[in-house]
Amino acid sequence: MTIRKGLCYLTLLTLPLSAHAIDTGPASAQQQETEGWLVLQSRNKAASPKPQSATATERELAMQRWLKKYQYEIPDFYDPNAGGKIESKN
Repeated sequence: MTIRKGLCYLTLLTLPLSAHAIDTGPASAQQQETEGWLVLQSRNKAASPKPQSATATERELAMQRWLKKYQYEIPDFYDPNAGGKIESKN
């Protein structure tokens, strides 16, 4: 193997180390705020001191609402003409 070939291989092997897809840290104020809330949530730092629980009635209503979605049969195929129409200006 020649020195030139070895340098070429070495350059190709180290090329991915110099590439950065995204700079570290938040890019905007909104992203900083979002990331701050996500960190608080993941570390459980902003939990409410008052435990929140659902009553038996609330749990039953939520369960009924969840079960209701299984009453509708899923069709074998959807009719493409059932929706609205899009008019193009060509």
